[in-house]
Amino acid sequence: MAPKAKPVVAAAASQPPPPLEDLFTALDRHINSFSFDNAVKLADQILAVAPADEDALRCKVVALIKDDRLDLALSAIRSSRIHLPDFDFLKAYCLYRQNKLNEALESLKTQERTTETMLLEAQILYRLGKMDACLDIYQKLQNSKIDNLEINCVASLVMGGRSSEVQGLLDSLRVKATSSFELAYNTACSLIERKKYTDAEQLLLSGRRIGQEVLMEDNLPDDEIESELAPLAVQLAYVQQLLGCKQDAIEAYIDIIKRDMADESSIAVAVNNLVSLRGPKDVSDSLRKLDRLKDKEAQNFRLASELDLKLPAKEKEAIYANRVLLLLHANKMDQGRELVSRLPDMFPESVIPILLQAAVLVRENKAGKAEELLAQFAGKYPEKSKVVHLARAQVAAAAGHPHIAADSVAKISDIQHMPATVATLVSLKERAGDIEGAAAVLDSAIKWWSNAMTEDNKLNIIMQEAASFKIRHGKEDDAAKLYEELVKSQGGIEALVGLVTTVARTDVDKAELYEKQLKALPGLKGIDVDSLERTSGVKQVDGPAHVGVTESHEEGKNKTKAKKKRKRKPRYPKGFDPANPGPPPDPERWLPRRERSTYRPKRKDKKAAQVRGAQGAVVREKQDVGTSSNNSNPKSNLAAASKGSSGACQQSKPSSKSRKKSRN
Repeated sequence: MAPKAKPVVAAAASQPPPPLEDLFTALDRHINSFSFDNAVKLADQILAVAPADEDALRCKVVALIKDDRLDLALSAIRSSRIHLPDFDFLKAYCLYRQNKLNEALESLKTQERTTETMLLEAQILYRLGKMDACLDIYQKLQNSKIDNLEINCVASLVMGGRSSEVQGLLDSLRVKATSSFELAYNTACSLIERKKYTDAEQLLLSGRRIGQEVLMEDNLPDDEIESELAPLAVQLAYVQQLLGCKQDAIEAYIDIIKRDMADESSIAVAVNNLVSLRGPKDVSDSLRKLDRLKDKEAQNFRLASELDLKLPAKEKEAIYANRVLLLLHANKMDQGRELVSRLPDMFPESVIPILLQAAVLVRENKAGKAEELLAQFAGKYPEKSKVVHLARAQVAAAAGHPHIAADSVAKISDIQHMPATVATLVSLKERAGDIEGAAAVLDSAIKWWSNAMTEDNKLNIIMQEAASFKIRHGKEDDAAKLYEELVKSQGGIEALVGLVTTVARTDVDKAELYEKQLKALPGLKGIDVDSLERTSGVKQVDGPAHVGVTESHEEGKNKTKAKKKRKRKPRYPKGFDPANPGPPPDPERWLPRRERSTYRPKRKDKKAAQVRGAQGAVVREKQDVGTSSNNSNPKSNLAAASKGSSGACQQSKPSSKSRKKSRN
């Protein structure tokens, strides 16, 4: 067989290649029919005949990109002897698709600033989270006639925390939010950020209706329509969650997950929101649902490559954080510790990883290490220290370290004057025994609010709490000064009452002067205060609520006089000497004998169970005869047993047959 094969190969090799025109015609046909695999093969045939053909090389690279073979496309660009002008753009696009964003930006620097390169650069900056730079590019492109540019602009504003500017942008572009379902979705996201949940819900419903109409006109099947509109369905469920309809939101999330007709990103968001709604309930099921999002080939939890490319960093971080919390609730500390150790490298700009590391340490009863870890991070990154200081304060307060908690809260300068912060600091310092430090916190807050020029001034609240604090710790003079300032500035009844009660402890005459400023209560003119002070107290009198005070007082006096009775000596039984009463009566004397603690049941006769005589002999006694007569009829015993199993009331009644048998 081998000698025959050689002429065939030689004959095939000797055949001339088809003309280039025919090859390009076939290449064009495969590209138009979206058969990119065959297009790559034909491009290789053309390059084998004409290695320097630029069109064939460009078609090969583009076909590889369209066929999602990005590594082969990059290798074709790098190994090519010919460097085409648009190869840097195609290389940047491949790197962008592979989520190598910084390398993609470097590749674009050598390109001329065209509309295509600026759009790709804006997309890369959007992925990197640099929204301001992204918006600058979109503003430069507003004069260019680019379809749906406003959709990307609105998305960048929302992700950049500038949702309040969305409506102004739409007005300047003269575009309505309902012009497309994509724009309706992004605008609804801006309304959610502004906490206008009802308006966002109405806009999402309108966007879903518009999307159904447009996609049905394009003759798309129902599955593709549902997949296209899945983000709106997930966002509607999220709005219901924010509006307090949690059960409706849970049902919507479960329906989206079960139908499995949405895109990967929408399903991931639905799973994450469902897990966060459930919280610590049904942890095992929540972990199974999160396992659906992981890379199947990875041993540890890691998002699938498609989700890692599509989801924003904020949403990916939320998924990983919920995974860690569920592992802590499930007491899977090894997995939680391993996942937490990878998060700082994945999200270097975020505070969430360090908070999760502290949570793991607290769960392991290592609160001291958690406090130390948070303090080191706050010192290293002071611009991110606010949340970290609050977390450290919470950990320290729960671990019984009030001085560390107070020190952490005191380091957040912009909230020191707020009433909640002041109350927290005072409470922590009191627990730590630092009374002077707590008083200094109150004095500092009073000074700040005294100089503050705000409409919602909290000076009166702070001063009242400071006065109460000083009274508790025996500083009546300082408390009286605070109440005097309150009376002069506010003139309220509560402040005046506090002033009177405080000054009365040190200076009664001064207290009486302030007491005259209090208004007299109605209905107290007829009461003699001196007589009330001489009485032992007021007895409660039953009667209608509308009876006057003086009448009830007089009626109380008459009733006390009428109810006076002479005391009688107690009557004892005959022969009882109260001086020598003897032992106390048995407290269990009214209980039945079986329920008393001293009750002991009668023992059975042990001699009856003994067998005497030769081995194998049976000795019948009177008790054995009685028992044999009772067991002679098995049917009666079965009947009694069946009656006893039906209920407690039947079990206590013996059958009539068994009673007759026992008499024989």
